Amino acid sequence: MPNGPRNVSPVATGAERIFDDLWEVAARVRAQLEAEIAESALELPADVAPATEISRFAREERARVLEAGVTGLEKLAAHREDELDRDETFGVEAIVLLEGRPAILVQRQDFAPQHDEWAVLESQRPAIRDSILRVGRVEVTGHPSLDWIGTAFLVGPRTVMTNRHVAAEFSRFEGERWTLEFGMSARVDPAEELPVAGGPPGPSVPYEITDVIGIHPDVDMALLRVEPAAEEGLPTPLAVAADGPADLPGRPVYVIGYPAWDGRRNEPESMRRIFMDVYNVKRLQPGTATDFTPGGLVMKHDCSTLGGNSGSPVFDLVDHRVLGLHFGGRYRTGNFAVPLWELVEDPLLAKAEVNWV
Repeated sequence: MPNGPRNVSPVATGAERIFDDLWEVAARVRAQLEAEIAESALELPADVAPATEISRFAREERARVLEAGVTGLEKLAAHREDELDRDETFGVEAIVLLEGRPAILVQRQDFAPQHDEWAVLESQRPAIRDSILRVGRVEVTGHPSLDWIGTAFLVGPRTVMTNRHVAAEFSRFEGERWTLEFGMSARVDPAEELPVAGGPPGPSVPYEITDVIGIHPDVDMALLRVEPAAEEGLPTPLAVAADGPADLPGRPVYVIGYPAWDGRRNEPESMRRIFMDVYNVKRLQPGTATDFTPGGLVMKHDCSTLGGNSGSPVFDLVDHRVLGLHFGGRYRTGNFAVPLWELVEDPLLAKAEVNWV
């Protein structure tokens, strides 16, 4: 949910775990800042300058934060972590967010070229684009306070998966089953992107949510029946992992979803300036799986999620199967997801015709 209490970005710890060479990252960010400063020093045309004043302030604040982060990285690289002050610690967090665990904008069902830490995404672009097409924002009509709630993704011929706490906003338990709330409607829109500057928005073919297949009794999961709102029909469902990778901790993964603004994070104003107030739109969020206990029903990852990512799929970057259902995060601890392969024999998922692979 956009304002869910558990969906706070967990990145902020272990820069040395995320980056192989802290000196190299510090030098690269410093060079980028110097290039930005040189470019911003150019004289702007009179008719353009007033309109860019606010964005100039945002860039200056972002540069200030990252300069402190470069100093912090250099101290960490020199094993002087005890000397980091508050600004340097926050600056290191910002560099982790922007360089090591970015939240990459999706536009027209694609993403910008990636370099350095996540250059590996380039070779996986076709498969990632296929994943992007099958993830959407859960939108509602008739809700007393919200117009969208979280993220959902196609897992069966006419089935989407999301979190229980997302579906609970527009459904109710009545008699012996869950049904859609009277007077409300819901849909999954696979677009809802930041528009490309100067261009039309990407195509949007939403899926109408027509029924609640079931709410899982043990994990934060809901399975919903959907119908296409246009003649194009639904895409083929995503491949859901029927078995877990043997080397899960440290395995590269990515999340696709709709991170929302959450002012409860430390230093909210600086966060706003770093991300230029671009929230509630589709993003690609790479990271790694960090922990899993066999037989358990929780896996952890460190992708940069925020509120609104509730119900997002966690993909294996190696084979692009869905490993987990993201359901929350805890600051400085990690993100949590349901390991889906642990439910391969579950009757509710069989009823939903989940596409196990």
